[in-house]
Amino acid sequence: MHVLIIGAAGMIGRKFVERLVRDGRLGDRPIDRLVLADVVAPVAPTGFSGKAETRAVDVSDRAQVKRLVAGRPDVIVHLAAIVSGEAEADFDKGYAINLDGARFLFEEIRQEGLREAYAPRVVNASSIAVFGAPFPDPIPEGFYLTPLTSYGTQKAIGELLLNDYVRKGFFDGLSIRFPTICIRPGKPNAAASGFFSNILREPLAGREAVLPVSEDVRHWHASPRAAVQFLVHAATMDLAPVGPRRALSMPGLSATVGEQIEALRRVAGDKAVKLIRRAPDETIIRIVSGWARELDASRSEALGFRAEKTFDEIIRAHVEDELGGRIG
Repeated sequence: MHVLIIGAAGMIGRKFVERLVRDGRLGDRPIDRLVLADVVAPVAPTGFSGKAETRAVDVSDRAQVKRLVAGRPDVIVHLAAIVSGEAEADFDKGYAINLDGARFLFEEIRQEGLREAYAPRVVNASSIAVFGAPFPDPIPEGFYLTPLTSYGTQKAIGELLLNDYVRKGFFDGLSIRFPTICIRPGKPNAAASGFFSNILREPLAGREAVLPVSEDVRHWHASPRAAVQFLVHAATMDLAPVGPRRALSMPGLSATVGEQIEALRRVAGDKAVKLIRRAPDETIIRIVSGWARELDASRSEALGFRAEKTFDEIIRAHVEDELGGRIG
């Protein structure tokens, strides 16, 4: 099997690559070729027995996307995107990367198939940002898409494009709407949702964290572990039962910021909680106010997708995976 991962240098991309290298296969098929692409060349994996290539690619340049697809990968996982806060601040860049990048990928797959039969599995990373307030709690399956951010709009259009290309038989694919992934390892990024991870990750490492919203803000979360398993399942599952609606809201955990903090207290104690500093940010408060708080993920759960049930689980997974089992 030949697997192409676009956005392989990002957090989820790196962890997905680690999983594939560890398993050596995707589903029941051994992987003999991995192509890892991102705006900066990803780090080549170690311990992989097949052929691994890393490429620096700008997905807003169609010619570069064409060269990726020309290798005719069996599975394409499209993770490349700029995050919500950056897409809101830089309108042109958001549409060039988040929308044109997906459109160029889908169209180059179609063009490759017109030359010679070719219809790969495509897993497209979408987001719960495709929903916009006002909405019910939980947001039901089939709820209309009225995003209130440029990022959400770009992801919603990408979902519609994938549906149409699948309907026409150009490839077989699925868009998966990620919850906010928490706890993200590494340094804070430009995502408006970054504070959800920051207020846990930094105190767990003995550092101060800034909380820009009130503790009653509720949101939908899943761990990096769950995110990787979402991708594995989407890349290998039988898609026939999904039907024509090829966008699925992934399972997650609905929790308030206050509930996150109490889970941190249970796992790491009062000392960690005292490292959280309140500093309201009106821009983030405005963006977050239009985000989903809870989703009905019964459809994706019926299809075999799974996520954590408590924030204690999410925190402990981070401690095990990123901190070597030790709290700073």
